[in-house]
Amino acid sequence: MNFFKSAKLWFLLLLSVAGSLWWFDTAMAGPLPPSVVSDEKVTEDDIDDLFDQFEDSEVIPVKMPGAEGSSETISSKWYYPSGFGGELSLSAAANFAHEPPQSGQTDWRGLSRLRSLLAIESDFDPVDWCKIHLSGYGFYDFAYSIHGRDEYTPQVLDAYEKELELTETYALFNPWNSVDFWFGRQIVVWGVSENIRVTDVINPLDRREPGLTDLEYMRRSVTLSRLDYFYEQWHFTGMAIHEIRFDKMPVFGSDYFPFPTPLPPEELPSDGASNTEWAFSVGRTFRGFDIALYVADHYDDLAHLEVDDSDSDPSLVRRHARLKMIGAAANLAVGNWLLKSEAALQDGFKYFNAPGETFSRFDILFGLEYSGLRETTISIEVANRHINNLSDNLRNAPDWAQPDTFQSSIRIVRDFLNDALTCTLLAMTYGPLGQDGAFQRLQAEYDLKDNLIVTAGVIFYQSGDLPQFKNIGDNDRVFGEIAYHF
Repeated sequence: MNFFKSAKLWFLLLLSVAGSLWWFDTAMAGPLPPSVVSDEKVTEDDIDDLFDQFEDSEVIPVKMPGAEGSSETISSKWYYPSGFGGELSLSAAANFAHEPPQSGQTDWRGLSRLRSLLAIESDFDPVDWCKIHLSGYGFYDFAYSIHGRDEYTPQVLDAYEKELELTETYALFNPWNSVDFWFGRQIVVWGVSENIRVTDVINPLDRREPGLTDLEYMRRSVTLSRLDYFYEQWHFTGMAIHEIRFDKMPVFGSDYFPFPTPLPPEELPSDGASNTEWAFSVGRTFRGFDIALYVADHYDDLAHLEVDDSDSDPSLVRRHARLKMIGAAANLAVGNWLLKSEAALQDGFKYFNAPGETFSRFDILFGLEYSGLRETTISIEVANRHINNLSDNLRNAPDWAQPDTFQSSIRIVRDFLNDALTCTLLAMTYGPLGQDGAFQRLQAEYDLKDNLIVTAGVIFYQSGDLPQFKNIGDNDRVFGEIAYHF
């Protein structure tokens, strides 16, 4: 990583930390809100009136800490006053670091996205013991028509120009207070990390534009049957995943695609039957401390290369190995600090240069989050993925495997103007010194009104030794979005 790219990262980090400390000092110097210093006595009638207001009001969905990322509903009939909600947005991005292309290559300079998106969701209860959630989105990107569709490969147009997707769409049955049964497309989040995946293996990711979107918005829903059982502070979950979906990756012709030629064809397992994925978890909540254990039998979201010799003319094909995982996650709250940890052992990885063999990998993560500064949260996470008994030939193409892959993230979030403005810095680094690749994203989100949000930011990339970061260093871009929520 060259000096200029590294200097940009440290400048952004120092600027964010210095700004947070300055705002902390000025905010602490001001008077406390009147409600804090008031000597007026609160009566029982005041408390009853307050609770009466809550009983008469409409309740909207909330995220429950023990729900593994799913929306636990607590309202009566409709979760939205009109029976549905959604978002209408227009987002844009412009690349500013690309060199002029060679003859026959796509020119990625300037406008690279002008995307209109409509997302809709609805929740209702047909009966007291059944809740139904429907959601989906569609988008169209005008940037490709503006530049001329002939300038792009068919793969790019198929992957980036337009999309129609059914997202979380499921039925939740609650026959008893301690039992929930879910069926349909869902997102289930395992683990405690917000930026790095270790035990979070249920949902594949959308990686087509790495770094531009937070992890929570990258997950792709999958169709599954899920049974939850609650006993005191315990939470037991079992899942059968019927729909086999994998990560969406950059395609040939994209400025995020690292190779000069298309990849071999991908072999996709059929849904259901013997290919069903299985997952189980058990969690316990203590005072200021949570712990969970996970077991999963699933497919590797990233494909490996194999020689397909089923025909007389052997050819290369990409296949997904079947993996078995056992893992654990825990977090501990100590004052203004939140300590996080995850670990997972996965077995069944396959590589082109070791046909017929399988390998195991041990992943471990440590993180801490500090919220002691006013309106500011700082989180740091580090993880390492170690392949056991890695042979030297796996370091060569097309595997490019490393015995240890180090990943770290720094996230600083600061609210201003009575929480109307939120500034975020996310720095993701691969390799102890960024030699495997890195990116830094700085963005600001401002609420013009309660339902109208404007976002603007910039992202810098550094090329590295990992395949997904090769030749990515020129993809620096500015981006923005205006979104109306209804």
